[in-house]
Amino acid sequence: MPISRAQASKQTENAPASRKKKQAKVKKVMKEFKEGKLKSGGSGRKVKNPKQAIAIALSEAGVKKRKSK
Repeated sequence: MPISRAQASKQTENAPASRKKKQAKVKKVMKEFKEGKLKSGGSGRKVKNPKQAIAIALSEAGVKKRKSK
C-alpha cells in the first residue's frame, strides 16, 4: 500500500539515528550527482547515469537493495 508524503515525512522524523545517517548519506551523494561532482570508484570518471548514482548512494550508505516483485 503506497504511503502519502505526510506519512513519509512523519516516518523520517521518528526514524532511529542510524536510519537518519543513511538518509543523509544518500542525500549527499545525490546532491553531488546533480552538481556533476560524483565520480565512480576505480576509474574516477564522472557518473552520468542517475541509476548508477542511486546504486553508489545506497552502497555508500550501507542500505540493502529492495526486492522487486
